[in-house]
Amino acid sequence: MFEADLNPREFRVDLPMWLAILGLILVGTAFIYSATSIHETDTLWQRFQNMPVGAFLAWLVPQAYSKQLIAFGIGLCAAFAVCLIDYHRLARWSLVVYWVSILLLAAVLVNGIGTRRFGAQRWIDIGFFSFQPSEFAKLAFLLLIANYLSRPVEELSQPRVFVKLIAFMALPFLLILKEPDLGSALALIPIGLVMIYIAGTPAKYLKRMLGGGAILVALLVLDVIVIPPKWRFIPLKEYQRERILVYFGASFVEPDATPPERSRALERQRAKTYNIEQALISVGSGGLAGKGWRQGTQNSLGYLPRGVAHNDFIFSVIAEEKGFSGSALVIALYAVILFTGLRIANQARDRLGKMLATGIVALFFSHIFINIGMNIRLMPVTGIPLPLLSYGGTSVLCTLIAAGILQNVYIYRKSF
Repeated sequence: MFEADLNPREFRVDLPMWLAILGLILVGTAFIYSATSIHETDTLWQRFQNMPVGAFLAWLVPQAYSKQLIAFGIGLCAAFAVCLIDYHRLARWSLVVYWVSILLLAAVLVNGIGTRRFGAQRWIDIGFFSFQPSEFAKLAFLLLIANYLSRPVEELSQPRVFVKLIAFMALPFLLILKEPDLGSALALIPIGLVMIYIAGTPAKYLKRMLGGGAILVALLVLDVIVIPPKWRFIPLKEYQRERILVYFGASFVEPDATPPERSRALERQRAKTYNIEQALISVGSGGLAGKGWRQGTQNSLGYLPRGVAHNDFIFSVIAEEKGFSGSALVIALYAVILFTGLRIANQARDRLGKMLATGIVALFFSHIFINIGMNIRLMPVTGIPLPLLSYGGTSVLCTLIAAGILQNVYIYRKSF
């Protein structure tokens, strides 16, 4: 009986979680199509009727939503593969996976390997697919920290254990920050803090981390908003500084600016606040039921820029076209996944399973909170994708692998 419990052969699916994931996949595909093809007057079915099959397929493949569907298919296969391996075996490879992710983060910074877009070098282009190592690094970091924190609680009080843990967090943080990708770098912090707390790390260490983090945030805000340019000491990219100014509603105009400099600064401020203002208008104009799928005027008329509508601001597209009801449905689907993850963590048979499930919930929650928050101006714009809704193959792949790990913990839980 004992061996049967430890080695269950019955494959059990957490149905609510996967139904919610399937719902988000359908919603994501539909609204990526809406955000990228709303300017077209004919529908997909009309194109199919009027085109030979070969020409239709040639037209279909390059489209954003078809690429997303391919990513969903690959991600679901990867999630299924992850479910076939006991998560303890996965954890044994966590250090290897972590260092592979570090090598990829270093490689993306090398000219000729990393691809530069929008002023950042975050992608490795392998021809038919652009891979973003920072998304993979979050998952690798989570797997390593879960394995590291699954040791006996008594060991977590040792200073050397805590210092090593901080080093594991700092290395990917600094490499991702170098790209630069401040949003993805900052996403590592809540994941690490939640897992450290759940693991039972002594409160004195957590207090020091939180206190140090609060001091750094305060210094950052002071450096950007209060301190004159010649005295600034934190090396931020100009666009990062401007995003902080936009979030706090501070002026771009320096105190000693000349009239021409003042004019240019105000013009730049209007340009930098444009996207978030249009996103707010999109969310607010949807009302209760929305304007209808592919009927959103902010999107169709180009006020919400098409370059960001299908990724960073996909929630604004959903809110405009399906209103409060559609937005609430999306949040409800996410809530199902998050609460399912917490239930799985509670049912996990050991500390490792509990750490993995908790870390994945923290990963999902931080992305959901930050992305939706920046769409309604509760959070600064950081480029964090909305899981399973924002366009991006690497994000989809890593999200579904994380869901597969959750399912894995559920299969091998303590009660069968």
